[in-house]
Amino acid sequence: MASWSVRRLALVLGACAIVTILVAALHWALGSTRSFPIPARATLARLSLHQRIVAIAESQVGYSTNPASSYCNKFSAYWGSGTQDCPRGETAEQWCADFAAWVWQQAGVPVSYGYHPGELSGAAVSFYEWGVENGRWYPATSGYVAAPGDVAVYGLSLGRHPSAVHVAIVTADPPGQPGPNVVNGDGDRTGFSVVEAGTDQVRADAAHRDSTLAGYVSPP
Repeated sequence: MASWSVRRLALVLGACAIVTILVAALHWALGSTRSFPIPARATLARLSLHQRIVAIAESQVGYSTNPASSYCNKFSAYWGSGTQDCPRGETAEQWCADFAAWVWQQAGVPVSYGYHPGELSGAAVSFYEWGVENGRWYPATSGYVAAPGDVAVYGLSLGRHPSAVHVAIVTADPPGQPGPNVVNGDGDRTGFSVVEAGTDQVRADAAHRDSTLAGYVSPP
């Protein structure tokens, strides 16, 4: 009887181990770069450019980096930017701008990615600089009502070396709200380094001392 009990316990523990392995494998698959596909091209073809941008951005909500404490992500890897010490061909850098540029490009905006004048990059300020150069920059104080698909720029600091804290894809700019509704790449409210939605976001979803909404950049 004792021998049977030991064998039964071993079977139960073995089954639990198998379940644990399967759950871990499922979690890895769901969090991998193969997850979160964009909407079908046929679906996107029926939408306007601004609607496509929003649909693609919202399709990525819930994506998170892996390892969870890292900046290893698929959007920077898409642009060949960031450091290489990541699994599955991902690369690592703070990626809010890489995400926004990726969304625009997937929606059909002709994006030139790099670190020369007129190019978008992993630097959030590149959207501001691109917007100024192309006549697509609208300060938050100008009264401009953001359109879905615009990029909101936060924590802008001008001077000899301009910088910005964060950018996010606008999904709506309802009347009466100080800030727009957005999708954040590399957000940190619901987790570290995730794609998440923000409502009435007048300050960046990032832990910085000055991250107030500075203005908007509209796609061509």
